[in-house]
Amino acid sequence: MAVRKVIVESSAGLHARPAATFVQTAAKAPVDVTVAKPGGTPVSAKSILSILALDVRSGEVIVLNADGDGADQVLDELAAIVSVP
Repeated sequence: MAVRKVIVESSAGLHARPAATFVQTAAKAPVDVTVAKPGGTPVSAKSILSILALDVRSGEVIVLNADGDGADQVLDELAAIVSVP
């Protein structure tokens, strides 16, 4: 299992446009991907409603998890999306 802790740099947090791009990228991945706030319950990174419900704001840390072939690559892509200011 691959894991990444990432600081969300987008001024909008993980809402609206950044969330849509994040979910689209996760949906294309051939592996299961989850996202959570530290200590929180993981949700599917492929569900826009679940991502929006996390209410991730700029400067917060999220934990990305993926399991399977290509897990590291998809987590790198997702981390890059949320790291754009």
